[in-house]
Amino acid sequence: MRSADLARLVGLACIWSLSFVFMRIVAPALGPAWTAALRVLIGGTMLVVWLVYTRQDANVRGNWRAYLLIGAVNSALPFALFAYAALSLPAAYLAILNATVPLYAVVLAAVWLDEPLTVAKITGIISGIVGVGVVTGVGGIEMTTATWLATAAILLATLCYAVAAIGIKRRGQALPPYGIAAWSQIFAAVVLIPPGVAMPPSGPLTLAVAANLLGLGLLCSGVAYLLYYRLIRDIGPTRTATLTFLLPAFGMVWGWLLLGESITLTMLAGTALIVGGTAAVLRPPSSRRAIAAR
Repeated sequence: MRSADLARLVGLACIWSLSFVFMRIVAPALGPAWTAALRVLIGGTMLVVWLVYTRQDANVRGNWRAYLLIGAVNSALPFALFAYAALSLPAAYLAILNATVPLYAVVLAAVWLDEPLTVAKITGIISGIVGVGVVTGVGGIEMTTATWLATAAILLATLCYAVAAIGIKRRGQALPPYGIAAWSQIFAAVVLIPPGVAMPPSGPLTLAVAANLLGLGLLCSGVAYLLYYRLIRDIGPTRTATLTFLLPAFGMVWGWLLLGESITLTMLAGTALIVGGTAAVLRPPSSRRAIAAR
């Protein structure tokens, strides 16, 4: 991997892990629906402007149904669920549990894409499940009804990410990647605004909330998607997926530095199990590794 690609990968992990800190500050003031709606509206608008500036045709007229479906499953629902979870869980927990996406993806790929479910992948899934249990069971915070519901919300959100990823791989290969990034978020905002109207913000929009909201939208849903699809193009989806290994570490560090959160040994142990499981399911078969080594 070139040094420039490695820098983009680390930069993307740094930016995306900050989203959990931003949500911890924005969600209590705006509520989950408006936090997610404004995030995708800001990020999507930035990317649409970028598409216009670079003269890239997203064919919205022909692809709007696909963008709407992807936006609902890959942005609207999971972003709202993460914002809901941010009301009760530390940013570090959000980042750690976010790493379960590949564990879902490998099971869905076996069902929908006929990819073999190997012993290594099954072992990785079990390791990830145990890791989630360690983090939530003895991770350092009191697990109340609210925190259990928040944990369930994150696991549902990561399932949405996996479903969207497999769905795009199966049915969305002809869609322009930057078109997906921009317009799926615009349509996600359309999905989120009605429930937002029904659930008005609970707190004032202070300067700090506004600044974190801009960071969430411009950085984590705007710049991040540009970096993500650049990496997909340059190094491929498998190598890009390795950023999953970096997100929990960055998330814990940001939570400690910016929010004063604690990092416990049980959190680190649970993270190791989840990340180890993710590494097992993302590892290519031995035949592919041999070909790649030639």
